[in-house]
Amino acid sequence: MIYKPPQPKLLRWIALFLIGTFLQFLFYIPTPVLSQNSNSCSNITTPLTSEEQTYARAAWQYFVKNYQPATGFTNSTGGYPSGTLWDMGNYLMALNAARWLNLTDQADFDSRLNKFLTTLSSLKLFEDALPNKVYNAATAQMVDYGNNPVERGLGWSALDVGRILAAFDVIRTCHPQYNDWLKGIIAKWQVARSLKDEQLYGATVLPDNKTLLVQEGRLGYEEYAARGYQLWGFSASKAIALEPLKLVEVNGVQIPVDTRDFQTTNANNYVVSESYILDGIEFGLQGELADFAARVLDVQKRRFDTTGQLTAVTEDNIDQAPYFLYNTVYANGTNWATITDTNQPYPQFRSLSTKAAFGWRYLFPDNAYAQKVFDAVKDLRSPDDSGYYAGIYEESKQPNKALTGNTNGLILEILYYKARGNHPLIASTSASVPTSKPSENASSATPANQSNPTVTTPIAIPVNQPNSTVTTPIATSKPIEVAVAPIPPVDSPQSSSKLKLDRSLTPVERRYAEAAWRYFQANYHAKSGLIDDRSDFKGATLWGLGDYLAALHAARSLDTITPKEFDQRTRHLLGALTKLPLFAGELPSRSYDTRSLQSVDYGGNPVPEGNGWSALDLGRMLAALYNLKSCHPEYTTAVDKIVLDWSYLRVVREGILSSATVTKEEDGRYLTRVNPEIRLGYEEYAARAFQLWGFNLDRSAVGGEYQTASVEGLKVPIQRHRTDTNSKVNQYTVSNPFVLYGLEFGLDPKMRSLFEPIFQAQAERYRRTGTLTASATTLIDRKPYTVHSTITGQGESWVALGDDGQPVPKGRLVSTAVAFAYHALLPDNKYSQQLQEGTTDLYNPLVGFYEGFYETTGKTAVGFTSSTNSMILQSLLYNLTNRQPLIRPTTMNSLWWQTVSKGNSGRGLPNTATQQTKLTSDSSGSYWVSDSEKTHLVTGTK
Repeated sequence: MIYKPPQPKLLRWIALFLIGTFLQFLFYIPTPVLSQNSNSCSNITTPLTSEEQTYARAAWQYFVKNYQPATGFTNSTGGYPSGTLWDMGNYLMALNAARWLNLTDQADFDSRLNKFLTTLSSLKLFEDALPNKVYNAATAQMVDYGNNPVERGLGWSALDVGRILAAFDVIRTCHPQYNDWLKGIIAKWQVARSLKDEQLYGATVLPDNKTLLVQEGRLGYEEYAARGYQLWGFSASKAIALEPLKLVEVNGVQIPVDTRDFQTTNANNYVVSESYILDGIEFGLQGELADFAARVLDVQKRRFDTTGQLTAVTEDNIDQAPYFLYNTVYANGTNWATITDTNQPYPQFRSLSTKAAFGWRYLFPDNAYAQKVFDAVKDLRSPDDSGYYAGIYEESKQPNKALTGNTNGLILEILYYKARGNHPLIASTSASVPTSKPSENASSATPANQSNPTVTTPIAIPVNQPNSTVTTPIATSKPIEVAVAPIPPVDSPQSSSKLKLDRSLTPVERRYAEAAWRYFQANYHAKSGLIDDRSDFKGATLWGLGDYLAALHAARSLDTITPKEFDQRTRHLLGALTKLPLFAGELPSRSYDTRSLQSVDYGGNPVPEGNGWSALDLGRMLAALYNLKSCHPEYTTAVDKIVLDWSYLRVVREGILSSATVTKEEDGRYLTRVNPEIRLGYEEYAARAFQLWGFNLDRSAVGGEYQTASVEGLKVPIQRHRTDTNSKVNQYTVSNPFVLYGLEFGLDPKMRSLFEPIFQAQAERYRRTGTLTASATTLIDRKPYTVHSTITGQGESWVALGDDGQPVPKGRLVSTAVAFAYHALLPDNKYSQQLQEGTTDLYNPLVGFYEGFYETTGKTAVGFTSSTNSMILQSLLYNLTNRQPLIRPTTMNSLWWQTVSKGNSGRGLPNTATQQTKLTSDSSGSYWVSDSEKTHLVTGTK
């Protein structure tokens, strides 16, 4: 192509166009518009109760009485005409909430918003770049914090900018006709000046009148503000990440704390409630922030448990000098510090915050402690109808009578969030949320600030693994996240084609299903397609991934997730299974890092060569994969290709399941040893799963003679009588494998003979002592991390054991998952009904069901796992299937059986292309049984 210079006439037209565009931008004057109800913001799915309407009207009255008609702004505190950009953001959120809660009509809303935006558009900016830190609300003049006019201004706050950008997003979403006006305002601001190195920077004026840019934001508020920037296309990736943080123990809870404290940066690293509450109601708590919020609430509960002092701390204005304080969980090395912005302590003015109590109550609606603090402040309104007071002083027990836009605005936001059915105000896809911890050695029980931290506990151990305790340093190098491609799309999806449900979920059951599925949303790795076994550790076992696959099937069958989400997640998981490195080229290793897919030990340390395999975990995965083929046959070929990649030569030997372990010898060599699996209940479960695929496991499948112990007058099984192995493990009897077996395979007569005394012993203990009992293995967030609340163990009844076999005093838990499962399996049994009633409220609606509660105190055991939430979803599904086993038969005409038929595979495949188990029915119900079995029925539990 020959280049031709542009003609002079064309150049003149281009110049005129550019000049016109510049002038249009320079003199942009928006035209006032009238709002129209045109979107889901008006969709009130959970209307306020009469009491809540009272709360909302009281909070709105603050803004009515503190409105400045000349500017359209409102006072930041009662009667004081001053306000920051953060206060303006509060008002916009309150105004939007008031409109949809019908506290104001459309004409008033438009009048207020038009006046507000007109003034905001014409504000004098600091250095013509960004709004000043504070303005006189009555005149819109730049002022200092004493409300004295300052010609140049004080600088800007990037955190405040982030707050109002989030509010702008809500306004443009709920009232889209204001979008152009808002875009015009932002276009006049030099937002880029508040960003540097992907972080937020505020500006301050030095004594010599020079402007200094200062990094702004600490853990909590920094991420919140950065998401506000991101909503409008401004990137602050370092600010939105969680680094740098450490975990500090406060009242027994590991609390996330920013490592940049006052001593090193001249800025406070306070931990308060409000940032997490804002994140929750506006963006929806996800990833690590959901866990962090739960911890921040829990530690305040624990302070109450210890001291009797109701605690809900955050920053607040107070009604006396120094007028503004940060009431913290932790700040600058001090627990429960109450400080000024300059880190001066004022512990005598620590208070219970009204806005924090409201926030926790509606963010965690089923939390008893959140309800308790809410009840203390819900009527803390001024007698002259001027809004809600800021809180109650702990020491004097008197009201903190400060009236603020922050308190009342947040209350209105919270109530609007509730009215929307607890749906976040800002679409969760609008801004990214960090999903990985920045400090790789930070776990929920090991502070990140320890040098060479060492743990003596398996923080990612599956519940079925014997003697798994490790004493190794946590890996400190950050793993490289691997992006795994899903398997190609499958043809002709036939979702749940073979699963017939008797009825739909009740509204209460649906709430439980959605809460349980939340775990798999909050702990999903979008790059790898994997799910963490537990929320506080980035690792997965094959058992945990089997839990995930079972949960996927249950969630789809219950219509908790859409066919599209089911397909995307399933194909991604299957893609990841094809990429997992195999131990010795035979079978998946015992555990993997969910980000890098690297083999790791149970402490999270890389073990490039792998650490053996678990036949029990393989059984869990084989059961889930088999059922995927049965109920979703479109994935059959993909599943068969995965399991045909594995070698079964050493895992199935002479009718017994065997697992491989790797030990380090004194001379430094690593040796692999393969030993039979003899863990009671788990062996039987895994053997039945292998039988589905044609493996002969008659010596591991349920049957034969079992040694028993007398518990509550019942003969409870403790181990199988066997002469084929002298393997020793830490034997104990728990419910987990037996209820899972019942849900998936049904209770065949042999299994029923084991199941019944296990259940009846727990019911009898309750009858005798009044102690609810659902004995299980559970994972918690503190030492010993894994607790086996046994029916019998180490020769004792009702003992709690750690993985090392040592007793855990007062450590017994009532398992949420087991309670759900017993109720599903025995819905007419009075004791199973009592178990269900005692555990159904043990969930965080954002991150899933807790592991359970402690028998001795009734306190919730903090811990979230895939195993618990998967079993709850499966139990809910079982309720709808007329008590039919969840695993259904599949076709025998598939790649797996075709390969088996050919023989001589070199992979240890079954000898014949026939299942070694079959689904049968009798008067007691349906169940899977060994193909050659002929048994008599055992009397059912009543």
